[in-house]
Amino acid sequence: MTADAVPPSSARSAPGRLLAVLAAFDHAHPALSLTDISRRAGLALSTAHRLVGALTRWGALERDESGVYHVGLRLWELAALAPRGLGLRQVALPYLEDLYEATHQNVALAVRDGTEVVYIEWIAGRSSVGVRIRVGARWPLHATGVGLALLAHGAPDFQDAYAAAPLAAFTAHTLTDPVRLRRALAEVRRTGVAMSDRQVTDDALSVAAPVRDGDGKVTAAVSVVVPHDNAQVPVLIPAVRLAGRGMSRALGWRPGAPA
Repeated sequence: MTADAVPPSSARSAPGRLLAVLAAFDHAHPALSLTDISRRAGLALSTAHRLVGALTRWGALERDESGVYHVGLRLWELAALAPRGLGLRQVALPYLEDLYEATHQNVALAVRDGTEVVYIEWIAGRSSVGVRIRVGARWPLHATGVGLALLAHGAPDFQDAYAAAPLAAFTAHTLTDPVRLRRALAEVRRTGVAMSDRQVTDDALSVAAPVRDGDGKVTAAVSVVVPHDNAQVPVLIPAVRLAGRGMSRALGWRPGAPA
């Protein structure tokens, strides 16, 4: 549910109203006035004023000289404790940098959140593609290379439910047929890499590989995003696969360990 479609204030608990204030902020709305927060959170102005004041005193929000509110550094400090967030990013960053140096292309690290992939790191390459990825961006799993890599290693019942649901189309090449999607996921498991060819924009191709933790569970995916024209896929595949294996080793995974 978006901040523009929240339930009435009376239908939510006190923690729910507090979270609604934080949810009013997103990539499209990083700075909000008190009135904006009240409207987007679906709260009375007096209630929003009280909650915003409490969050500002704690450090979750910050108020600039013009009276506009921004997300505070206290939330960034908490986010650093998330094992699938900044902690994973710190482990993976050297391998992402190596992958960038090897390809000079756009490099990404992502994790799964429900039916979506969330990008937690992005290094922009020299080439320009239509996909405007940024840290925190979300896309449906079936439409991206990292999403396919994560979905292919998800629980079978989750894969069944995902394939049975409507699959959003972004271009004429997006995988929207459940049979084709299942075939693609099987290919990912067989080869160890996933490829998304012009699924989000008509000019981009991505090659992705899974990243495993110490228990062998696929916890993230790494990818290279390149222009579709003249994409050197045979060269990209081993580079991305090597980066995924390096990150996995750094997280405690060992070859031959049960997945």
